[in-house]
Amino acid sequence: MALVNILRFFKGRKPMDIALTALVWICAAVTFIALLSIIGHILYMGVGHLSPELFELVYTSDNLSMLPAIITTIQITGLALLIAGPLGIFTGIYLVEYASRGSKFVGLIRIMAETLAGIPSIVYGLFGMLFFVIFLGFGFSIIAGVLTLSIMILPLIMRTTEEALKSVPDSYREGSYGLGAGKLRTVFRIALPSAAPGILAGIILATGRIVGETAALLFTAGSVPRIPENLSDSARTLAVHMYALSSEGLHTSQAYATAVVLLVTVIFLNAVSRLIAKRFTKG
Repeated sequence: MALVNILRFFKGRKPMDIALTALVWICAAVTFIALLSIIGHILYMGVGHLSPELFELVYTSDNLSMLPAIITTIQITGLALLIAGPLGIFTGIYLVEYASRGSKFVGLIRIMAETLAGIPSIVYGLFGMLFFVIFLGFGFSIIAGVLTLSIMILPLIMRTTEEALKSVPDSYREGSYGLGAGKLRTVFRIALPSAAPGILAGIILATGRIVGETAALLFTAGSVPRIPENLSDSARTLAVHMYALSSEGLHTSQAYATAVVLLVTVIFLNAVSRLIAKRFTKG
């Protein structure tokens, strides 16, 4: 039956259409299989090594607890988004709603943002170490890591906000102006809520990059396996914790267990973002 449906689908189509359709299906199948293979391998190698000792409050060389890394990950992610989120969103609002269209200055900002978005994270780490750790004297600390990550995710949030606002039809804004609303009210009551799903997607992408970051944090926040008491303390995130365990070569099983927790965290964030985006869309 499936073969008959496939033959019906290709009947009367041009050879180029058939080739392109087949190529799309093949690429989708390869991507899907690769994704399932990676997730399956991580779960197979890591789930069996999850134990209560890995979630103890204090890290020791015996328990190799990841709980301090989990807490540090939440802290660093929240602080980085708190800094970069408003800056990126308001910059995107300015570029779309207030800046003159076709402005050379706006074009320069966009080119710089796209360039910064493509820079490897280790370059941000070296910059953070030279500027925040050494020049400003923060040392290996949470604040140095947070500021470095904020700079790293800022172009991503800014560009996704800009594209999300561009996707809002101008008729929405014109209708708001026609009803007597001002510029500021139109932006925050009409354009911004309509673009919220796209903006949220950018924030989630930025969150995923923070959670999975290692190079930038190794050079700025350090890798001390403890719960930080203040922003000047050095600590490690889940990704850095996993890297440290795997690089030693003695705790591969615990590294896979950490990868499982990291994978579940990313999946959870994506699921929550989809639910929030759907609510914005329905509203």
